[in-house]
Amino acid sequence: MPLARSISVTSLSGLDEWDEEFELEDAVLFEIAWEVANKVGGIYTVIQTKARLTCEEWGENYFLVGPYTESNVRTQVELIEPTSAVLRRTIDKMNSSGCKVYFGRWLIEGSPYVILLDVGFTAWSLDRWKSELWENCAIGVPWFDREANDAVLFGFLTAWLLGEYAAQCDEAPRILAHFHEWLAGLGLVLCRQRHLPVATIFTTHATLLGRYLCAGNVDFYNNLAEFNVDKEAGDRQIYHRYCVERAAARCAHVFTTVSKITAIEAEHLLKRKPDIVTPNGLNVKKFSAMHEFQNLHATSKARIQEFIRGHFYGHLDFNLDKTVFLFIAGRYEFSNKGADIFLEALARLNYLLRVNHSEVTVIAFFIMPARTNNFNVETLKGQAVRKQLWDTAHTVKERFGKKLYESLLVGQLPEVSKLLDKEDFTMMKRAIFATQRQGLPPVCTHNMLEDSTDPILSCIRRIGLFNSAQDRVKVHTHSFLSSTSPLLPMDYEEFVRGCHLGVFPSYYEPWGYTPAECTVMGIPSVSTNLSGFGCFMEEHIADPSAYGIYILDRRYRGVDESCNQLTTFLFQFCQQSRRQRIIQRNRTERLSDLLDWRYLGRYYVAARHMALAKAFPDQYMYEPHDPTSTSGFRYPRPASVPPSPAHSLHSSPHHSEGEDEEERYDEELEAEKDRMNIRQPYRNKSPPVDLPEKN
Repeated sequence: MPLARSISVTSLSGLDEWDEEFELEDAVLFEIAWEVANKVGGIYTVIQTKARLTCEEWGENYFLVGPYTESNVRTQVELIEPTSAVLRRTIDKMNSSGCKVYFGRWLIEGSPYVILLDVGFTAWSLDRWKSELWENCAIGVPWFDREANDAVLFGFLTAWLLGEYAAQCDEAPRILAHFHEWLAGLGLVLCRQRHLPVATIFTTHATLLGRYLCAGNVDFYNNLAEFNVDKEAGDRQIYHRYCVERAAARCAHVFTTVSKITAIEAEHLLKRKPDIVTPNGLNVKKFSAMHEFQNLHATSKARIQEFIRGHFYGHLDFNLDKTVFLFIAGRYEFSNKGADIFLEALARLNYLLRVNHSEVTVIAFFIMPARTNNFNVETLKGQAVRKQLWDTAHTVKERFGKKLYESLLVGQLPEVSKLLDKEDFTMMKRAIFATQRQGLPPVCTHNMLEDSTDPILSCIRRIGLFNSAQDRVKVHTHSFLSSTSPLLPMDYEEFVRGCHLGVFPSYYEPWGYTPAECTVMGIPSVSTNLSGFGCFMEEHIADPSAYGIYILDRRYRGVDESCNQLTTFLFQFCQQSRRQRIIQRNRTERLSDLLDWRYLGRYYVAARHMALAKAFPDQYMYEPHDPTSTSGFRYPRPASVPPSPAHSLHSSPHHSEGEDEEERYDEELEAEKDRMNIRQPYRNKSPPVDLPEKN
């Protein structure tokens, strides 16, 4: 069902339709990933959000294949009997041969069928399968690498499943198998080695070696062509994993990756140029709040403010109405995720705000899972003190109201001195004294197990951001978000909606779901030209910053220059008035359709058609469009209200009511102008992308 949106700059009818006619009634799609019904990382989000669209395309012939994990199955999967006779015979044959294979429905939107393979139950075959892998593919897997051992078991079980399914078919089957990442890639290699009648696709969401190299502070992108990949993988003791990934990429009928920046990386590290780029999308309907997203922002922001009141008790010497909430979130990869450059930029921003005597306060949240053992006692105390203050104020308010009511009943105006008695003042004084604290508000909500060596805490100590009264930038690290937390009872989506800006200055980010989720929820974000999301937005938007998408140049600038650029972005954002931020959020939210699977899903459709045509040339024919282009619309810069104070008549960080009234802004009129100005998609060629010159 198309998403109903009253205002949108996206005109899907202006896109190429890609209307090849493919007979899919007799074809079967198996999508294999370690993260099917098993949340580990971003691939889980890809598969989960894409499931509804794929089910609409393939219907009953779409099956997801993943590992059986009992705790996940209990809460996410409804186990049922196989729906087709061929699949029933396949599963029965495997179960009778010493496997445990489960079939059910994954309880997500679209309710796709899932086939779950119990890798632990077949661990007795590990040594035999590893020997077979060495003999046939010359890939040796060490005994101590548990993750690689699981990949071997999962790969052989997947190949067994596909081979058995092909054998049980009455007629020549047309099977399409889509494998995600190296953990599932061994199954693809075995399918090709055994010459199974299966069309194969391999998608790498991030190369193994690329992630390891970037984590080691290597000048990665400037030396891609120079790396001795075998030596680098061997030095990091991941050569066997690298071999599996490279073999899967080389053996697949169609090789895809999630962004152009990762396509360049894969071409050098995996020695094959991707056939097509398949960007990651989101189920926009899930996040769509129509015109309520501004109200949701205000509601969530108020809840964050309540947490801040408790956390900074005794040092709440700043105006929360003039406080900007920034956040960074993701895996705890200090350099890859850009936490290092973000902290350095915050230190420089703190200096700028202080020397300019700004009344704006910035609170930066670090939402990154780390090893902890419990909540910080001081943090828990802060929330208890806030609760006590609230209860005291409520009690005094009730007593005050009762006296006022009784006085008005007898027709007299009350004497102010009699409305609050000595007991009321005593209660309020005790509450005020309870807010006194000796130390500064903690920068961390949890007790860190490796406090002295933790990268974020070590950097905070170096730059000296300790939440003192003089600092205009406050730092707060939070290991996780949960709606049941006693500190900040909010889930991730609610928290993001309550913030003003997401900051993701990643050095290594093949796609980047965090800024994409911000965009869908109408929250501006900072990304980089080394992330798939950043490159995608640069390609589709003429002036990304006008729509609240700030693209940091980390590819052609040094670290110090990039840090200065990020500081400039943050300082300009802090200078915006509340009205300007509202306008910018409206523009950001209107980019949602650009990230919807309804648009981006077509690249997966093209990859599947391409694979079927290569594997079964007698039945299918495919004339490819530009294989590496994700070109679509090209958004111009809005012609109405300036996006930031840098181009505005106003330069002060806050405005009077009169100034806001003079700032004429008609959201519907601006949306209509943007809709009319959308450039037609580029056909049969990649759109020009203006890259900054290398210094």
